[in-house]
Amino acid sequence: MTSTPEQIEKIIDDMDKEVKSLKEDMFKICWFMRGGVNYSEIVMMSGPERTMMSTLIKENLETAKKTGQPFW
Repeated sequence: MTSTPEQIEKIIDDMDKEVKSLKEDMFKICWFMRGGVNYSEIVMMSGPERTMMSTLIKENLETAKKTGQPFW
């Protein structure tokens, strides 16, 4: 398969955006875990593990909002 320089540039830009988004998500998990897990540990997790952790954080945020209890 042959790609034009423009197509290659778009692929690289898309991949760069995906990497940036992934890193932002990992930093957010670190912040919410408050030292419970560090960045190196999160990087070593699989995608499904990070998704599970993000889901847990979202659920806890929702519970804190509903109950009026502090999340921090």
